[in-house]
Amino acid sequence: MQPGREKSLTDSTPRPWIKPRDQASLLAVVASLLVMMASYWVYKGGHEGRLIDIDRADPLQASYLVNVNEADWPELLQLPGLGETMARRIISDRLQHGPFRSVEQLDRVNGIGPRTMERLRPFLMPIPVDTDWAVNSTDEIEIRN
Repeated sequence: MQPGREKSLTDSTPRPWIKPRDQASLLAVVASLLVMMASYWVYKGGHEGRLIDIDRADPLQASYLVNVNEADWPELLQLPGLGETMARRIISDRLQHGPFRSVEQLDRVNGIGPRTMERLRPFLMPIPVDTDWAVNSTDEIEIRN
């Protein structure tokens, strides 16, 4: 064999970038970290499915009231059980016959019966019985002067 050829065989073999002694130390560190992570997982209840703590709060209830004399059809559409057609019927009835004087007058709209009224009543603003109360109070002020 030639001395040059022997040198090329030695150079062609790959050298490990970490020495075998260092590889054993690194293996020990990684293994100990894995054992610590597994023990922490067991300690926190991972094997029982208790890893995530969720605060259970009561769901919030959003309440809203709709004034049937001022609401447009998209606002009326938010009421339970009312579709677009019924909301548009309420608007057209209000435009044809004037504002509703009481919530009970909604039954004049075609398609609103007693069951629908009971379902809608909690979401409707009460309509004052006497709508001219502001005018009456200003008349009294003018009379006093």
